[in-house]
Amino acid sequence: MPAKEGFLFVTTPHLDPWSGAEELWSQTATSLASEGYPVAASIWQGALKHPKILELPARGVELWPRPRWYSLRRNPWAWFRSRRNGPLAFAIERIITARSPALVCFSDGGTFPPLELLELCVSKCIPFVTIEHANNEFVWYTDQLAERHRSALSQALRCFFVSETNRALAQKQIGGEIHNSEVVRNPFSVAYDNSMPWPAPQENGEIRFATVGRLWPPSKGQDLLLEALAGPAWRGRQWRLSIYGEGPVLHGLEQLTRGLGLADRVVFAGFSTVEKIWAANHVLVMPSRYEGLPIAMVEAMLCARPVIATNVAGHGEIVEDGVTGFLADAPTARSIAVALERFWARRQEAEFFGKTAAIKIRQLVTAEPVRLFSGKLKRLAGV
Repeated sequence: MPAKEGFLFVTTPHLDPWSGAEELWSQTATSLASEGYPVAASIWQGALKHPKILELPARGVELWPRPRWYSLRRNPWAWFRSRRNGPLAFAIERIITARSPALVCFSDGGTFPPLELLELCVSKCIPFVTIEHANNEFVWYTDQLAERHRSALSQALRCFFVSETNRALAQKQIGGEIHNSEVVRNPFSVAYDNSMPWPAPQENGEIRFATVGRLWPPSKGQDLLLEALAGPAWRGRQWRLSIYGEGPVLHGLEQLTRGLGLADRVVFAGFSTVEKIWAANHVLVMPSRYEGLPIAMVEAMLCARPVIATNVAGHGEIVEDGVTGFLADAPTARSIAVALERFWARRQEAEFFGKTAAIKIRQLVTAEPVRLFSGKLKRLAGV
């Protein structure tokens, strides 16, 4: 293929080797590679331990691991250069120089990719797009940084967001419209046309709640759900909560569960498949403080399960209150408790809510998000 027909994906989250924010770029990268396009990916060196990263080279994606910093003893030239421009910008500049990509795709788990990377592409006239996966109300920029963001983002071929709400919040945070923005959907790991049966009823009529996500209360809000379920109204009710996922606050959440007297009602279930989760549980609860648009929520609705969620980010864009689930007005234990009570009063309708959710989500989410997104990138790159 002629020069400058390749794609470079740059992923900048550093909290985990892998998260939901990695699914769209990685699946798109392998899709493009399968079509014969040269594809490279700049990843944090710590991500190399994750199996999904390690399988990318076999699927045609060239990996460029980058350290958080460069050693003066082992590589004094790189140390000096990275001290001047920053280790992240230095690493990306090296790849751009070596590969001359037709398009750079920055994928970030937060509000925006690092500003120095956007400005690097602007300075070198390198076409780029951004994907922003999450946002929260506590992110604000000084006037100077807001102006730099407005300037850099205006030069992107497209700024992609995974929810309309987060796009609106980002525009407020930088004090200006992002005219070149667009909402896209993440891929999911369950068959689009699946027909998940409702779990077999329990003799005692027990309702089984599940929450799915990284064990990180600052974003996922598991502590708020536990506090809501510790209320006196829930002591005599038949229910169980399974918390799926792993993260750095497992022991803290286990201790909180014991302290609230919920150890006999709450199970920390680790990782599991979507099919196993929804074969065993009736309702997804997403008590997030902030989000993008959770893949777990889309998967639950595709599996015909109702959702109880805080009304943050994209939650309210796919959950219709009182129809496919229930929305808590705010990410607080009190608001979540109110939403849970509203569900409990209508728990006999849970299966019907789930069936309605399965219909509604298929009106909002395409069956092939990766194919559509890779097509957008090819058109933007002109290849």
